[in-house]
Amino acid sequence: MTATRRAGLGLLAAVVLLAVAFAVPQLADWEVWPRAPRSMSDLAIPPLHGLWDPKLFGPGTLPAVALALLGWRYAAGLAARLPWRRLLAAAYVAALAWMLALALVDGEPGLTRVLGNDVEYLPTAREVDDVGELVRTYVDRIPLSAAPDNWPTHVAGHPPLALLFFVGLVRVGLGGDLAAALVVVVLAAATAPLVLATVRVLGAEAAARRAAPFLVLTPAAVFMAVSADALFGAVAAAGLLCLALGATRWPTSARAGAGWSVLAGLLLGCCVMLSYGLGLLGFLAIAVLVAGRSWWPLPVAGAAALVVVLGFAAGGFAWWEAYPVLHDRYWEGIAADRPASYWMWGNLAALLVCSGPLLGAGLAVLGRAAWRAERVVVLLAGAAALAVAAADLSRMSKAEVERIWLPFVPWLLLTTALLPERWRRWGLALQLVFALVVQHLLYTSW
Repeated sequence: MTATRRAGLGLLAAVVLLAVAFAVPQLADWEVWPRAPRSMSDLAIPPLHGLWDPKLFGPGTLPAVALALLGWRYAAGLAARLPWRRLLAAAYVAALAWMLALALVDGEPGLTRVLGNDVEYLPTAREVDDVGELVRTYVDRIPLSAAPDNWPTHVAGHPPLALLFFVGLVRVGLGGDLAAALVVVVLAAATAPLVLATVRVLGAEAAARRAAPFLVLTPAAVFMAVSADALFGAVAAAGLLCLALGATRWPTSARAGAGWSVLAGLLLGCCVMLSYGLGLLGFLAIAVLVAGRSWWPLPVAGAAALVVVLGFAAGGFAWWEAYPVLHDRYWEGIAADRPASYWMWGNLAALLVCSGPLLGAGLAVLGRAAWRAERVVVLLAGAAALAVAAADLSRMSKAEVERIWLPFVPWLLLTTALLPERWRRWGLALQLVFALVVQHLLYTSW
């Protein structure tokens, strides 16, 4: 079967999955609980956590449409011919503009309403006056039985570094809803350049250039601009880039390789302290080392990551003690009501909303021919797919994955570099239109 035919079948499968995932709960009157009972609405739209909220125009509509048109017309050409450093700078600026324009379709609340929500980190961060006490009592405040002192949903669902990041913002005067949101967007916009740089370091610059428009002008920007998980994704991408530098520098300079490996370990250790699910970055870390053809960074990066984890344990938060407590809270809450018979595949549809339907085509062309042509892309995208599959099968990700799986989306979208040449122009148009439609028809919550 030709790559074109496989891509076509993959895209068709993605569209069908999206249609079925949205239609079945409505047509079958199946309550799958995409939202907690306190926030349920007749406008709920599983498999997303959001609501049906169509709008024709907002403050960000014209800039978003203009960026989409300019991107469709010029992005591929610029990605192919710009000098590498200019390409990375342009990718950052375009990603930042795209995220802001989409968020501002809803006006300023498009940026602030999420981080300012009572279940998010920022309101809790404003109340913290003793960081040491926060870390020491963190596990005790996870269970629902700890009410009224238990952590709100997102704080309880993550290790303390996520909350501590926002405590830091509050301490330096950036604790307002808008200020914190802008910090998140500015950092999250670095994700695409970091992923592209990783691919180039591993020897696949041509593939990075082909994938660049899809990583920068991604539908995931709808969710990245308003979610702390996008920040986690940027830290993960930085850690994997450092790991790639460690693997590729080691043969010529053990000192440089070790230095980059230490930094990689510290960043990836921070990821484990930001989100329990980011332990699955191990799949991508192994893929980076295989692509970089060096295992020397593994013990160095592993030791550095352990320093972060054990440092928190010394302060009173032991990851291995917290996770079972979180597991119990998760299953005492809405997770027990969310049917796995829907969410095991409904999650994948939510991922397609976040990544865009072209991901189906990209994943479909992974195979022997793709391995021979673009080994690095197959390794990285395949590892991201394994991570998502593991998260799905664990049943610790039921619903809300349009934000939870954000750190894996750019690595999955590297598969766009494998698509047939004639697919790329109209494929990018499909992704851009899809992002605009999602932003204008839905209240996405994240």
